[in-house]
Amino acid sequence: MQTFFHVMMLCGLLVATDVLADEGDNAAKADETRRSGAWTSGGKQFWSDYIVQDHWRVQRNVYTGHYRLLNADNRRQTWGTYGHCQREFNRLRIDGRIPSLKKEVVVTLHGMGRTRESMTGMGEYLAKECGFSLINVSYASTRDRIDSHARALASVVEHLEDVETVHFVAHSMGNLVLRRYLAMRMATEPVESSLPAVGRIVMLAPPNQGSSMAKRLRDNEVFRLVAGIGGAELAERWDEIEPNLKTPEGEFGIIAGGSGNPLLSNPVLTGDDDAVVTINETKLDQAADFCVVPVVHTLIMDDERVREYTQRFLQHGFFISEDKRNRLGKLEQEKTK
Repeated sequence: MQTFFHVMMLCGLLVATDVLADEGDNAAKADETRRSGAWTSGGKQFWSDYIVQDHWRVQRNVYTGHYRLLNADNRRQTWGTYGHCQREFNRLRIDGRIPSLKKEVVVTLHGMGRTRESMTGMGEYLAKECGFSLINVSYASTRDRIDSHARALASVVEHLEDVETVHFVAHSMGNLVLRRYLAMRMATEPVESSLPAVGRIVMLAPPNQGSSMAKRLRDNEVFRLVAGIGGAELAERWDEIEPNLKTPEGEFGIIAGGSGNPLLSNPVLTGDDDAVVTINETKLDQAADFCVVPVVHTLIMDDERVREYTQRFLQHGFFISEDKRNRLGKLEQEKTK
C-alpha cells in the first residue's frame, strides 16, 4: 500500500508540474508566449471554466490564479488576467470567430475526479436530438471547494449571450455544484433579468443525501490524495454543505444506478447502489421523476437508455411517459391526495 501511495503521489506531482510548465506560467517569457497558440490538454484537474461558448473557453488555474483563453482545439490564444482574457474573448465573438448560441442551451457538469470528456457523449447526443447548443463545463473538482465551483458556474451562465433558457445535466458531485449555484442565484434577489431562465434538470447518480462511501474512506491516504479538497468536503463537511444546497424550484429528474441484486452491491454500502452511491443517497424531495437503471456510477452517462431518458425529460418532463412518472416527496403526496 505504501508503494502504491508513493507512486500516486509522484504521478500527481509530475502531472501538476507538466500542466504548469505547459501553460508557460513564467513571467520572464510572458511577452513571448502570451499569443503563442500553444497546444494544451484543455484543462483537467487544475482549471475551471469561467466563460464557455461553442467549445471556446476562458479558464482559471486553481493554483496560480491566472486565466487563459482556449479555442475549440484546446490551443491557448492568450493568457493573463481575467479582464484581458474576457476582452479578447468578446473581440473574437463580435468578429464572428466564436459561433453564437441558440436560445436554448444544455449545460453538462462532470463528477468528482472526472473531466468534461466524460460528459461529451451525453452532451453531443442531447445537442443533436433536442436541438440545443451544448455548454460542456470543466471545473477543478478535486482541487477546490464546491463554493468555488458554483461561483465559476455562475460566471459561465452569466456569459451565455442571448440565451433564454438553460437546462442542466449533471453527474455525481456536479449536482452539488449545481445546487450550490442555484442557492447563490436565489440569494441575489431579485434575480438579474439578464440571466437565462433555468429550464429542466436531470441529475445522474447524485449524492443528494451525502456520500457514505466518502465518509468511510475519509482516513484512507490514497483517497485523500486522489479526491483532494472535493472528496474531503463530502467526507468531513457534509453537515456544513447540505444546508447551503438549493432544491431546484423547476422540474428536475433523478436517474440512479442499481443492480437490484444484493450479491452485486458494494459490500461497504448499505442498500442497493451503483458501486459508489446508494439509491437512497440520490433521492431528493420534489423530484418530478425518478428511476433506477442497472448501470455503474462511472458509466451512467454513457448508457443508451439513460441518454434517451435524459432527452425525454428535457423535452417533456418525464423519463418514460406521463403515466409512469415516479414523483418523490411532496409531489408524490399531492398526487395521491
